[in-house]
Amino acid sequence: MSYRNQSDLYSEDNISKYPAIELLCKLGFEYISPEECMAQRGSLYDVLLKDILRKQLNAINQFEFGGITYKFTADNVEKAIKDLDEPLTDGLVRTSEKIYDALMLGKSYLEKLSDGTSKSFNLKYIDWEHPERNVYHVTEEFSCDSWDKQKNARPDIVLFVNGIPFAVIECKAPTISEDQAVEQMIRNQGKDYIPQLFKYAQIVIAANKNSVKYATCGTGKNFWSIWREEDIDWQNKLIEQHVAGRKPTAQDGSLISLLSPDRLLKLTKYFILYDGNIKKICRYQQFFAVEKIIKTINTNDTAGNRQSGVIWHTQGSGKSLTMVMLAKYILEEMYSCNPKVVIVTDRKELDKQIAKTFAHTRLAPARATSGKHLIELINKGSADIITSIINKFNTVESSGLKNNSRDIFVLVDESHRSNYGSLATKMRAVFPNACYIGFTGTPLMKSEKNTMAKFGKLIHKYTIKDGVEDKAIVPLIYEGKFVDQNVDEENIDLWFNQVTKRLNDAQKADLRDKWSSIKRLASTDARIKRIALDINLHFTEGYKNTGFKAMLACNFKKDAIRYQKCFEQFGDLTTAVVISAPDMREGATEVDESNDDLVVSFWNKMMEQYGNADDYEETVKNKFIDGEIDILIVCSKLLTGFDAPRTQVLYIDKELKDHSLLQAIARTNRLYEGKDYGLIVDYRGLINKLDSAMEVYSGASLEQFDSADIKGVIVDIMACVGRLRESYSHLCDVFAAIKNKEDTEEIEQFLADDEIRGKFYDALCVFGRGLNSVMNSEKAYGTFEMSEITKYQSAFIFYSKVRRSVKIRYADSIDNREYEKQMQNLLDTHLSVVGVKQITNPVDILNRDELEKELEELGSLRSKADAITSHMTKSIKVHRDENPAYYDSFSKRIKEALEEYKNRVISEAEYLDKMKSIMADYRKGTTNITYPEKIKGNVHAQAFYGVITAVLDDKIDINENIDIISDIALEVTSIIQKHDTVDWQTNKEIHNKIAQNIDDMFYRLEKEHSFVVDFDTIDKIIENVITVALRRFK
Repeated sequence: MSYRNQSDLYSEDNISKYPAIELLCKLGFEYISPEECMAQRGSLYDVLLKDILRKQLNAINQFEFGGITYKFTADNVEKAIKDLDEPLTDGLVRTSEKIYDALMLGKSYLEKLSDGTSKSFNLKYIDWEHPERNVYHVTEEFSCDSWDKQKNARPDIVLFVNGIPFAVIECKAPTISEDQAVEQMIRNQGKDYIPQLFKYAQIVIAANKNSVKYATCGTGKNFWSIWREEDIDWQNKLIEQHVAGRKPTAQDGSLISLLSPDRLLKLTKYFILYDGNIKKICRYQQFFAVEKIIKTINTNDTAGNRQSGVIWHTQGSGKSLTMVMLAKYILEEMYSCNPKVVIVTDRKELDKQIAKTFAHTRLAPARATSGKHLIELINKGSADIITSIINKFNTVESSGLKNNSRDIFVLVDESHRSNYGSLATKMRAVFPNACYIGFTGTPLMKSEKNTMAKFGKLIHKYTIKDGVEDKAIVPLIYEGKFVDQNVDEENIDLWFNQVTKRLNDAQKADLRDKWSSIKRLASTDARIKRIALDINLHFTEGYKNTGFKAMLACNFKKDAIRYQKCFEQFGDLTTAVVISAPDMREGATEVDESNDDLVVSFWNKMMEQYGNADDYEETVKNKFIDGEIDILIVCSKLLTGFDAPRTQVLYIDKELKDHSLLQAIARTNRLYEGKDYGLIVDYRGLINKLDSAMEVYSGASLEQFDSADIKGVIVDIMACVGRLRESYSHLCDVFAAIKNKEDTEEIEQFLADDEIRGKFYDALCVFGRGLNSVMNSEKAYGTFEMSEITKYQSAFIFYSKVRRSVKIRYADSIDNREYEKQMQNLLDTHLSVVGVKQITNPVDILNRDELEKELEELGSLRSKADAITSHMTKSIKVHRDENPAYYDSFSKRIKEALEEYKNRVISEAEYLDKMKSIMADYRKGTTNITYPEKIKGNVHAQAFYGVITAVLDDKIDINENIDIISDIALEVTSIIQKHDTVDWQTNKEIHNKIAQNIDDMFYRLEKEHSFVVDFDTIDKIIENVITVALRRFK
């Protein structure tokens, strides 16, 4: 095996790839060389190892009928191989789902039996029940062509199960971040690269020896995960067995955890889901939670029933999907006991959300629409999964219905709310022997931990701190902006005494408690206008054009409506309100708003517009999720169980405490492209002490939690101050080698190096994000001297102009694309910079007017010449396969001009003139290549003539055979045009017909003109012709 040849210990191959292959072989994968793979694949586009797959389909499949055991026919085995290779017509994820179904369920084929009849039997691709009967292979440098042969990619390592690619690994040296491997892997999945490999892949891995990230096909950059093994003894045992003669690395641990054959199959079978058009693989906490739950429920409690318990996984960490994975595992792994799963929530919107999540999987839940319907579902017992709101158990319990099975599994969402009240007692009366698994997204309060002990043990936890450290959620930054409420206490008390004079002392005391709450919560118009103005300014300047959105939580429905009226008067933002009906208590439940004219009028307007309450809420929610609404204003609705990842800011003008506060602020902690943090702006002064370093939180009843459980829940806005100073230092460090830091030409020439330029782009992006955070916070901004802020602002403006200039000069695409809107927003609003235009992708060299405008922005003659060179080089690279000889002629001229300038043969002005001359010829299509008379004016034939002569150049005398080669080019053009149908580019049969036609042409030429070309040369010509044709005939 090639990986035994070691030289440079820090090369990517020797420090990452070869140790990975060696470990995988010891884990049970057999090494197969790239050459052996190629012999089985058929072409660089195909990826199945067909000989291995064919052999395995025969080995693991048989069927019985009438006491006779049969094997599948060779025709059906071949059909199964062909059927697995689903076309990518529906896109990568949809195609992947079809293949996943086939891997899980197999496919049915008609077989003829000995009695002359025919019946269908199931053929499986993987033996899930007996993993040892499958075969596992690993290869390296798995070269793949794109559909048009324009692109080629070579993943470092590919793992196969029964000849089917199951895992793809991209390795990097430790000096290169695994994030670069992630970007490479995502690029390779694109439709213009090699998605045909990834449609089979269940796990994709980006690794260097110190850090590993994993995902599945179609996973976005921000959603790649790290794996933290919790079965340490198992992992250590395998490391001791298989890693010898060197210290184990992080890569070793992760590969063992993810790719040991048994673990790989388990992850694939139970822990991959299709949620809408997104393929998802579990995070490690989801895997180990399910594993521990299965272990728990297979033990008995003191009553002889299955052991129950609680799962605490912080919000945003995929709790709902954990429930889906658990249900899937229970139903498939414990099918012998005929299990039933009941999922219970305490709110209609949560019930809908969970039912919707299940609907995207292969598990079809029945959603109880009423108490009566729930009774019917329980009685029939036909549904494997039932979802219901807990209050529907009122009806069921009253009916006397009881199901005594111990194989009912009740999964209770947000169990800290639903599981401990009287309704839970009624639920237990209906299912007295069931196994109850509680899920909560917020930590348990000290007082709840005792209650939980009665419910069951804490099975598994994943804390807020864990989520932030794993980058499964973004950290939350807190800024208090308490706006005092001036209340005329004396007159209100006089009024209170007057209206309660006829009540007894007990009634007065009861009403006084409620009244004191109303006094504290009441909002005057002046206060709402003041806060609305502040929010409007804060969001408009900091977030409006960034793609991120905000929520505003307030106490009363009428306040929500009043806030919206303020924003409408300002006219800067798009806002919407989501509230419940006037007669439903929401927010401050002591207050009845059913007769409030403002609330009733607003509600009637919504019902007239949307038809009913559900459609009103759903439509507004979807508009917000899709980014059509800047600020969503709510009371209690949507502060729990609502995911809108683009929400970056939560403005709070509402009394919230303990669980309700933690749930509300979690609306901003979801991952989203370009989102580094969630921001909580508190106008109520809810948290009066925040010291994350000392783990001290007080106010809003946060002291009711153990400090370890809420560690890292929020960070003070002041943390941004240190980050800004640090990021400025890192940006300056990039240019430490520059002598004159005000010489823009020296800086731009210094940035000619791709690696240095990449570091500059990244450092500027981090600095800009830090400056943006500070500029959007009064508190953080106020800690700086004006001179320091001015220094940072000037630096950002200067380096943004440098970035713009070098982007043009070196024809770079957008760096840090996910942060581009934020950077431009900072320039446009806070810094009011004129002249720093938004970065776009490079202008096409053929777009004369736009390129001239860009060249005008550059200063020196050399920078203009460099820009033309960069733009032409990129254009030639993109188009070269259309006519290699033609484009190579321009590459040669550019190279010669560049060498002359570097060797000081020509001046800057002459260098620019030469580049302009080459560009003019390139635009006109003028080249120094001469073509035979026969093909003049026929650009397709000229292109084919170029690739044919390139192959034949060292085989025959081109000048002596110029007429016959011209005829070949014309005939090839005719062959391609004859087969230029709608789907010819992706239709392998047409490619084969073209190859056969060209082969026949050379056979005829040999017979008629004694023009002899060997088979290998003909194959090379056919390959090059099809490559050029795919680019030219679209």
